[in-house]
Amino acid sequence: MQRSGEPALAVALHDVEPGTFERCALIRDWLSDLGVDRVTLLVIPARDLHPLADRSPAIAEWLIERQRAGDAVAQHGFEHPGRCARRLRPRLYSEPAEFVGLDAGEAGRALDAGRRVLKLAGIETYGFVAPAYAYTPILRQLVASRFRWWAGPWGVHSTGRGEAGTEQPLVNHASPAVGLASTSVARRALSPRLLRAATLLAGDVLRLDVHPEDLEHPGHVLTLEWALRHSVGRRKPITYDELAAA
Repeated sequence: MQRSGEPALAVALHDVEPGTFERCALIRDWLSDLGVDRVTLLVIPARDLHPLADRSPAIAEWLIERQRAGDAVAQHGFEHPGRCARRLRPRLYSEPAEFVGLDAGEAGRALDAGRRVLKLAGIETYGFVAPAYAYTPILRQLVASRFRWWAGPWGVHSTGRGEAGTEQPLVNHASPAVGLASTSVARRALSPRLLRAATLLAGDVLRLDVHPEDLEHPGHVLTLEWALRHSVGRRKPITYDELAAA
């Protein structure tokens, strides 16, 4: 648990699924080597509609081990990208926005199916992060009735749901997520400068997003390593579970 007033480092590793497992495990070991002992793993339950544990029992075992070691696991969409992303990809989002365009029934079924897939794999999740941070009003309502917290681009939000349905105080941590872009040459060139600036200017919480594809760009790796070396020792690594409960 984060102590009151102590600066925090909240690292989130996105897009954890069988296809990225090798890179994600490598990144997690690298983070440990840099002194980050708490990470939030954003797990895609059923990429391309294949349940995670069915495709790779090893990744399910790894996630359970990581939870026991202190990491948090959060649900990251359902299949990411889903059928919605193939039929509707707004220009606003650089990644597939899985839940944009879904009605309440479709979105609710996707959320529940994802939770069921992870639970059957022995993985307990308390939080949710939408692919591309793309939330609709319907999705926010549905997430608030199912999870203890959800994270958007500008903060981590407690929903007031505690253990066994108990009510908890609503807490909003206004902390923008910062990460590196890979979708274009211009964004790849600009995002490291923005991340360095955000690292220096961050307030009580620095939320750092890491993606498996960051390993494909040596400049991204160097920038992330700089940000982590600058932060570890100055900030206490925490998970989103801990941040939402602080």
